Amino acid sequence: MEFQKDNSLVGGRLKSVTYAFNGAVKLITTEHSIMVQFSIAILMTIAGFCLNITATEWLFQTLAIGLVMSVEGLNTAIEKIADFVHPNYHESIGFIKDISAGAVFFAAITAIVIGLIIYVPKFL
Repeated sequence: MEFQKDNSLVGGRLKSVTYAFNGAVKLITTEHSIMVQFSIAILMTIAGFCLNITATEWLFQTLAIGLVMSVEGLNTAIEKIADFVHPNYHESIGFIKDISAGAVFFAAITAIVIGLIIYVPKFL
């Protein structure tokens, strides 16, 4: 059977969304770092409902969650590619992976600061 590309506007976009959704499910179900980040995202969402955060606070919280999850997904992809290209330890691959993890660190720190700005005043 020959693979046929769907060039239709709707059909092609639906396939792209399906691939993206499947990728998100693979991330959440197979990668421990994403599982942790996803669990934290759920907890923060529950906290948002329980503490009745404002619409603006929801925007910032949602952006922070999306930022961390996205960067964590990109980090995972970079690590998988690096391991595929060079399965044994290599100094340059280690450097690349460290930089990728550093990007996740920046995103996580940003999300923590946003969370503190939103939630600390609720307890004062």
